[in-house]
Amino acid sequence: MTRILILGNGYIGKRCAEAWKEKAILAPKKIASAADALALLEEYKPDAVLNAAGVKGKPNVDWCETHQPETLFGNVAVPLFLAFACHQKNTYLLHIGSGCVFYGDSPDPLGWKEDDFANPSAVYSQSKYAADLLLKNFPNVGIARIRMPMDFIPSPGNIIDKLASYSQVIDVENSITVVEDMVEVFYTLLEKKASGIFHVVNPGTIKHREILAYYKKYVDPSHNCTWISEDALVKQGLAAKKRSTNKLQSLNLEKLDISMRPVHIAVQDTMQRYALLKKR
Repeated sequence: MTRILILGNGYIGKRCAEAWKEKAILAPKKIASAADALALLEEYKPDAVLNAAGVKGKPNVDWCETHQPETLFGNVAVPLFLAFACHQKNTYLLHIGSGCVFYGDSPDPLGWKEDDFANPSAVYSQSKYAADLLLKNFPNVGIARIRMPMDFIPSPGNIIDKLASYSQVIDVENSITVVEDMVEVFYTLLEKKASGIFHVVNPGTIKHREILAYYKKYVDPSHNCTWISEDALVKQGLAAKKRSTNKLQSLNLEKLDISMRPVHIAVQDTMQRYALLKKR
């Protein structure tokens, strides 16, 4: 049985801890140095570590635009502290990255590949990509990039809750990560101690308009919103910068024979289960 130490007491860290039960330990404290990280490893002696800690800002990533030092420390320095400690202890580390390091269309019509050079614009995206560039040089580190997590459990971090709360929504098309599938993929990567970068997204893409159509069908028939452009989002002051919109390929997962459900099948199933929870 793999004994996993999870850093990060947020949405993703807690979901993984709940799913893995006795196989995982949720670290009770944050780390602020390599010594802190080493002390945690010596205390818990895990077989592998999942880094689900990071800085996204509240109420959203626009916070990072005016809090650069805090963002860089949480998203670059802390993962490095952890990677150095894991290297010293010969312990595998799976770091949760972000697919939002890519903006717009890929040169490949099938989507951005794991080793493509990214083009981050926002401070948050730049910090996540900076960590990727450094961590990928460690031999015992895997980087799992996720996109717009969707879950059947309501949460402020759930893309369903986010989109449903907005009166104005941009109609863009993206790769997304269904959390139920993600949790299984993370565990498999941790068991395999797979190094490299992995795009942990469900195959295919989906539009915000399609997600909210499922929401209206299964959750709230009275839901309505106004559709606006990305430019209008920024001009109206609803966002500091344009959001990342992209399609990702998962070639490195395929090499390990790891698969996720097609996006529309997974999203519809997730929305139906979300609706059942909301009606309780």
